Amino acid sequence: MDSALYNENVKRCPLPAFSLWLLPWVFILAWGFFGALLCLYKGLNQTNMDDYFAFGIWIALDLIVIALGAGAFFTGFLTYIIGKKELKDIINATVIIGFICYSGAIAMILIDIGQPARGWFMMWHVNVHSMLAEVAFCMSIYVCVLAIEYIPLLLDNRQISKIRPLRLISSNMHEVMAVFAAIGTFLSFFHQGSLGGMFGVMYARPFAFRDGFFVWPWTFFLFVISALAVGPCFTILCTKLTEFITRKKLVRDQAIQTLAKISGWILCVYILLKILDTIVWVFGIVPNAGHVYTDFYSGVYGEWLLWSELIIFGVVPALILVSPARQNNLWLILGCLMSCIGIAINRFVFTILTLAIPVMPFDKFVFYSPTWQEWAISAGFLAYGFILFSISYRYLPVFPKEYQLNPIDSIKGQIG
Repeated sequence: MDSALYNENVKRCPLPAFSLWLLPWVFILAWGFFGALLCLYKGLNQTNMDDYFAFGIWIALDLIVIALGAGAFFTGFLTYIIGKKELKDIINATVIIGFICYSGAIAMILIDIGQPARGWFMMWHVNVHSMLAEVAFCMSIYVCVLAIEYIPLLLDNRQISKIRPLRLISSNMHEVMAVFAAIGTFLSFFHQGSLGGMFGVMYARPFAFRDGFFVWPWTFFLFVISALAVGPCFTILCTKLTEFITRKKLVRDQAIQTLAKISGWILCVYILLKILDTIVWVFGIVPNAGHVYTDFYSGVYGEWLLWSELIIFGVVPALILVSPARQNNLWLILGCLMSCIGIAINRFVFTILTLAIPVMPFDKFVFYSPTWQEWAISAGFLAYGFILFSISYRYLPVFPKEYQLNPIDSIKGQIG
């Protein structure tokens, strides 16, 4: 049997077929790497960032993937701290997805700052008054936590586990995963919140500014709750996509349904708070700044963004995920996908639309159009995710119940 198997009774596709699957992703990754080299060598003039747009598509994508990657810490919290043992079927996948999202986000930030060789300045010469300083600290440490959680998976490879000392290290690390789950929850709570709080304190921009709850603008809490809601949804989508591609049942329905139900109820709480936030914003913050809310929308950045985020990709998926409809596979995928799109719109709006709106009488409403280099790097991140997850699935025990859920495959493996 193929040496790529992590379980003697689980088959994988032949290596030539797997290589063909990876080939287009490798080309896309190379394209992204080329775009990154241009930005690092020639500078940020390779992008369309300017005095209006200090943030470009990368930061918008960063905020999106950081929210979607929240499934790692939240599922770990539910599994090891709350005691939802059925989620152990999917916890390995969440660790890999989280590692992909956060490592990719940090890579894009290093390109975005223009001089990555000085990236350590934010750690050594820290601005203690900046929320981004706290984000940088928490994200950097959390990537290390995810890497530590990823190590036992690497050591569980069928060939590596034959080395007794490494097998013992893996076993001992599995025993202390609850500690790292708790650390990850603590770190993620604050950096998710500070990303939202950063926009909420922008007094000169009434589109993003929010009043405070104690010392935090309430966007701090909205970002945390929204990440808790959509992180598990993204994990479910990745799992279902893997099942579709491999044509195998990888996770028990109980684990998926538990995760979807919890995500749905949290999404309901978030949408309720977001609607209240919007009402206070429309009838309080905006008039106090001398505007009406329609002043903040124009052209392609129209009011459709607001109603799409709140209703179509907010209320609708929340109702799907808390209702028995989620037990239908199609409705489940639709609900998860719509919720992820809703949060993507939210992060895009805060990152791009906030900067597009004029703040001075002589300013104009501007629109951001990324260069091909920006698209290439973004596509390269997507390719990186597919490559790392594919390799992990092929060589590591990502889904512990795969063997039990596919008895026919195991029989074929024994016969072959």
